[in-house]
Amino acid sequence: MGNWKKSCVFILTVITSITITGCVRSTVHNEWTWMSGSNLTFQVGTYGTQGSPATTNFPGARGGSATWTDKAGNLWLFGGIGLDPAGVGTVLNFNDLWKFSGGQWTWMGGSNIINQTGLYGVQGTAGLGNIPGARYDAASWTDVSGNFWLFGGYGYDSSGADGILNDLWKYSNGEWTWVGGSKLAGQPGIYGTPGKATSGNVPGARYGADSWTDATGNFWLFGGVGNDSTTINGYLNDLWKYSGGEWTWMGGPNIRNQTGIYGSQGTASSSNIPGARFDAVSWIDASENLWLFGGWGFDSTGSRTLLGDMWKYSESQWTWMGGSKYGYASGVYGVQDIAAPNNIPGARYMAASWTDAAGNLWLFGGQGLGEFNDLWKYSPSTGEWTWVGGSDVANRLGMYGTQGIDSASSIPGARGIAISWTDTSGNLWLFGGEGYSSTGGMGYLNDLWEYQP
Repeated sequence: MGNWKKSCVFILTVITSITITGCVRSTVHNEWTWMSGSNLTFQVGTYGTQGSPATTNFPGARGGSATWTDKAGNLWLFGGIGLDPAGVGTVLNFNDLWKFSGGQWTWMGGSNIINQTGLYGVQGTAGLGNIPGARYDAASWTDVSGNFWLFGGYGYDSSGADGILNDLWKYSNGEWTWVGGSKLAGQPGIYGTPGKATSGNVPGARYGADSWTDATGNFWLFGGVGNDSTTINGYLNDLWKYSGGEWTWMGGPNIRNQTGIYGSQGTASSSNIPGARFDAVSWIDASENLWLFGGWGFDSTGSRTLLGDMWKYSESQWTWMGGSKYGYASGVYGVQDIAAPNNIPGARYMAASWTDAAGNLWLFGGQGLGEFNDLWKYSPSTGEWTWVGGSDVANRLGMYGTQGIDSASSIPGARGIAISWTDTSGNLWLFGGEGYSSTGGMGYLNDLWEYQP
């Protein structure tokens, strides 16, 4: 962010302010700010010196990275799929680890070379030499102690082979620990008995799964593309919980490619289950209910399609809460900034999402019939969606404005597989993905944006 200081201004309509790298950035709620990175596609990363922040450091263009927010509010990013750092135009996998703090990126670990093999070490033992292999579309979460966790994805195992993974990692005090799962790709799920945790249980290898973390630090995992109990690859709709060092198969079939069972809208049932899918949006509300929206998978007819259905999981039962049980449903936008019971985003997958302090879901973009850059909010307390911003037309270009300056006209371009965080102040952050730059070119991006609700 080399132009940060000279772009700082003071505005009389300031609501809050954030101090970054020695200047005060004026901020206005409900506006996007382009914070860092390029407004062009396919930008190569600048790594600098490992462990040293610099205004010239930037992760290369990518999508599908794992993310965490630490207790100090710093943003962390691992891996993803993007442009070869050598700049030869090849799109491949990363295993670099980055931190964004004080307006600067720091390359914290991993390699600046693509397609790296995982270095597992001894299971259960942390080591400076340990590092997950390059991958994208892994599941990630932060526990109550502030440790980072990573599960699966598509990438490179200990042998250097690429495939679908089910390894489980923890990052703590600057070191990685291989906690469980296999160090080889392509593993089947070991399901055990529903509802019973055992040390031998483990979800099968998968990518594009949805995940949640509840208030007590338990991790929940649903679906994705991967291997079922018979080692056959397909779309999954099994539900798992990781707690106390053990996995529990909580429900859903252990066989791939299952049709959704919707039941009656708004009515919970033990027989209800979302269809198998990947790259849906997931969040947890203030009452600890798990929510799921969209993705690519199987609808009520058994068709593999683009989904726009919304589900709630509570007290061990699924409820179909809204949206269509058929594929390719169009969005109902209504009036911008006005919540309404009929509003709903159109069917999509690979959208970015956040949860605010009130337990509301925020959803941005994704891929459907084109790429989107619409911003939505869903309030579980009212059961209504609000179209907050962005366009109701697909494939819109990014409007960047001046880096570091809020503007009502600024908006990220349409994109999918973007990377998202929520900081300790409740602000939403968006990085990269595959979509549209300011010039109309479509490709992988490395722009960083902040949105203050």
